[in-house]
Amino acid sequence: VREVVSRLEALKGERQIALALPEQPVLVRGDAQLLSRLVQNLVGNALKFVPGATGRVEIGLNSVEGLIRCTVRDNGPGIPEHLRDKIFYPLVSGRADGHGLGLTLAQDFISQHQGSIEVESEPGRTCFTVMLPLPELKKA
Repeated sequence: VREVVSRLEALKGERQIALALPEQPVLVRGDAQLLSRLVQNLVGNALKFVPGATGRVEIGLNSVEGLIRCTVRDNGPGIPEHLRDKIFYPLVSGRADGHGLGLTLAQDFISQHQGSIEVESEPGRTCFTVMLPLPELKKA
């Protein structure tokens, strides 16, 4: 997550990115590049839609009951209710400048890893929550 935020520094402009990460690394079983791309898509989308001077994106990561939970919250305009069920389908976007594949690819990746993604949104607030199973640790 820190690596992704570092790569997106140039895109953030005046917008703020806040991290709420645990002190210890959180282990995820999966392809590191795909995991990075997942976080990059979610954070990049949030940065694209938050206001320039007052925009804020908050990224949280923790483990809960055998799952890793990653949240990406923003203070953008929100996702219209009629699009919330459709945003994970290809080429559906709340705005004309979206490519429409980032969330589709994110959902496919998450499904392949037995996880889930949810979105909550209202005007001025959107939160994507990704849940992925924690890897099983091998006992010695």
